[in-house]
Amino acid sequence: MRKTPLKYLCAASVGAALLLAAQIFMLDGVYAQNAGRTAAPSLAPPAQQVAPVAASPLPTELTTRVAHDDLAERLAELTPEEQVAVQLYALRNKSIVNVSTVETHTNLFFEQTAEGCGSGVVLSKDGVVLTNFHVVENASKIDVTLFNGETYAAKPIGVDPNTDVALVKIDATPDELFPVEFGDSSRLLVGQTVYAIGNPFGLERTMTKGIVSNLNRSITSPRQFRQIKGVIQVDAAINPGNSGGALFDTKARMIGMNTAIASRVGENSGVGFAVPINTINRIVSILLEKGEVVRGNAGVVEVTETEGGLIPRLIDEGGAADRAGLRGGKLVITRRNVNGMQYEARSFRNPREGFDVINEVNGQPIESGEDFITAVEEHAPGETIELTIIRQGQKMKLPIVLD
Repeated sequence: MRKTPLKYLCAASVGAALLLAAQIFMLDGVYAQNAGRTAAPSLAPPAQQVAPVAASPLPTELTTRVAHDDLAERLAELTPEEQVAVQLYALRNKSIVNVSTVETHTNLFFEQTAEGCGSGVVLSKDGVVLTNFHVVENASKIDVTLFNGETYAAKPIGVDPNTDVALVKIDATPDELFPVEFGDSSRLLVGQTVYAIGNPFGLERTMTKGIVSNLNRSITSPRQFRQIKGVIQVDAAINPGNSGGALFDTKARMIGMNTAIASRVGENSGVGFAVPINTINRIVSILLEKGEVVRGNAGVVEVTETEGGLIPRLIDEGGAADRAGLRGGKLVITRRNVNGMQYEARSFRNPREGFDVINEVNGQPIESGEDFITAVEEHAPGETIELTIIRQGQKMKLPIVLD
């Protein structure tokens, strides 16, 4: 079977059961995992925290702006669907920035530099910009270019490699900054329309359109051996340079950050991935307050949402949930030597006694993969959480000591 490479959008997994063994790429250059890298030092958090803004009707806010630009007549000639796209772009394109980086390597004889680029999203009037960790990883210099062409030096204020989230800060004037509005990624439905805005191939503030193709995917994070869970899969065209850009719903609310694609050629093939905004909002709040994220890991890689609860389709063998006895699917790797050549086969083993179904974490009902992730990551490594599960029709409690 041919492997489908995954490429991150600067320079994730369709379900782990399908592409767990796939090659991982960044969207702006091939990503080489580095187990020895430590998080970049963070600065003191800005005084003002980033929080979602109350939603307002999109057409009302934009009608005045479009009329002022003498475009109302042309807008009226468009279909309602086209009007939504035009108005959304007019409202949100100034929120998207270009992030350019310089990485310097020095050896005994000479110094080498490598340039990279990606996208970012303005979060606040005091200059906080969101982007992907893999966009700024190892960068010795970071610049942010706004919609008006003004470029500012950026300083990292917090990173979380596990979710591929990074925050940088620029000293731009408030009237140059147009923060986005956060939506609610837990309310997304497969099939709903989405819009991506970023800088593919350096083409600034490019918008593409698609639908939510699926939800609750898992992709490999820049932190080795970790997964980003609850990821949104979309078919909107996203390409190298889109990393760190925004995914919007039809109300112009940001619902995710574009991060990776599945591709054999390194360009869009209709399978893209975005980190959900609820995950981002939680991580951003922690980074602004503490500068780093310390979290527990239950070892549950992928779940399937059902009316009866969450089915653990894939758990880490030897991980916290596996040690506690949770019955879930596992990845089996078989290696063999044939005529001096090493071959590796991957398959998935379902529990012989049947899957457990997760209903609650510490007594709180769990309805989605995001609910589960949020409940687990509120706890630190070494803490114990209690799952309420259904096993062969019987409800029971299962304590898990988090990694």
